[in-house]
Amino acid sequence: MEFSEETLRKQLGKYKFRDLTIEELKNVNKIYPNFLFSMDTYTFKDGSQKDLLNFSGTVPITYHGRSYNIPVRLWILDSHPFAPPICFLKPTVNMGISVGKHVDAHGRIYLPYLQNWSHPKSTVIGLIKEMTAKFDEELPLYSLSSSDAARQLELLSFIAKFSEGETDMKSKSQVEKEKKNETCNKVTVIGAGDLGIACILAIAAKGAADQVVLLDPSEGAAKGGIMDLDIFDLPNVEISKDFSASADSKVVVFTVNYLGNAQSYLDVIQSNVDLFRGIVPAIAHHNQNSVLLVASHPVEIMTYVSWKLSAFPKSRVIGIGCNLDTERFQYVIANLLKAQTLGKEAWIIGEQGEGKVPAWTGSNSATCQTAAKSHHNSREQLANRAMEVLKGKGQRSWSVALSIADLIESILKDKRKVHSVSTLAKGCCSINSEVFLSMPCILGTNGVIETIKPEKEELVAAKLQNSASSIHDLQQQLKL
Repeated sequence: MEFSEETLRKQLGKYKFRDLTIEELKNVNKIYPNFLFSMDTYTFKDGSQKDLLNFSGTVPITYHGRSYNIPVRLWILDSHPFAPPICFLKPTVNMGISVGKHVDAHGRIYLPYLQNWSHPKSTVIGLIKEMTAKFDEELPLYSLSSSDAARQLELLSFIAKFSEGETDMKSKSQVEKEKKNETCNKVTVIGAGDLGIACILAIAAKGAADQVVLLDPSEGAAKGGIMDLDIFDLPNVEISKDFSASADSKVVVFTVNYLGNAQSYLDVIQSNVDLFRGIVPAIAHHNQNSVLLVASHPVEIMTYVSWKLSAFPKSRVIGIGCNLDTERFQYVIANLLKAQTLGKEAWIIGEQGEGKVPAWTGSNSATCQTAAKSHHNSREQLANRAMEVLKGKGQRSWSVALSIADLIESILKDKRKVHSVSTLAKGCCSINSEVFLSMPCILGTNGVIETIKPEKEELVAAKLQNSASSIHDLQQQLKL
């Protein structure tokens, strides 16, 4: 069909950002009026299907001084413009696909522009311009002889079914894959920096998952860590730049951080937010039942951002929070200070860094006021001694990764273990804003099962409220 804003508005009723999508497509139509729009069923790699807007047309290119029109088809996801389109060549029966750097055997198009998609910087018009530039360098199609054309027709029929979902039949391999996905404990780690690589190794060492995907959304050649993982070929570890490789993950871990030269702390956070805007909606699309575990900085704000961008329930979006601090705190109290019973009741909660505070969840068994005060004082002294022992102990990538692997194991194995993780703190300690702070939480397959409120202490409550206030102020200045 030709472009009609009124028709599109009706067809895109289930799109999360319908108005933004329509505005962008209006611009596309002005520059490329030859594109035709339609709603069709798209079949994803995992066999799931969804009705998506798509448009077909030709991209003009010049190759070795000759002009060509390359037929393409772009599928617009329902999380557009925060997730990139899925792009295919659409060859005629007289055309063959030249498999190369940017095109696979099925005609799917892979470009750096797609891998680094980030709204509002990335647009469909910009994508089409990059297609033109890349296809100018490497022609994606070639002419077939008449004998080859018959074979190509059969191939195109298969590709049409693969990419458009024209068949309701499921192959045996698809059925087997679906059954496997139901029982497979798959984890995706996003980010190939030191922490991302350390997470892969920690998860593998702990045996916490059946399959692990390392998703590297950055542009350029493979980093040293990725190359080494590829060389030594860890079992059940897949390395990819394609968001669809994360599909059906039980847990998705975010370790990515912006590494540019932002001027202020707010600029750094906004840059991280912009980075997440290009990642979270795509991940949420492929993993609608996953638990999102955020390790990016600042963890409280980036957990909030992930919650907002994914539209997941609060129980399935958590930050690593003060889990490592708490594990160390409890270890020191129980093993070095020899107070095993109190160690189980001791927690580090609140905001990572200077905003963290020791707290207790055990009931005070003292029956009189004097005994209660004495019990409180002894616990406070114990906490101070433990904090003194831990002073100066940094959090290196491998130690954070071990903590993350422990959280993943609690989730995948439904251990119902209590961890101090970043969760929505609204309603706790008179906090009225939507902020994430570390609190003791029972974790299971669906994320946070229950939040355990710490004992009421004025100093603890005051520190939590101060953290909530400063975090909320920063969040209000961000552009989501």
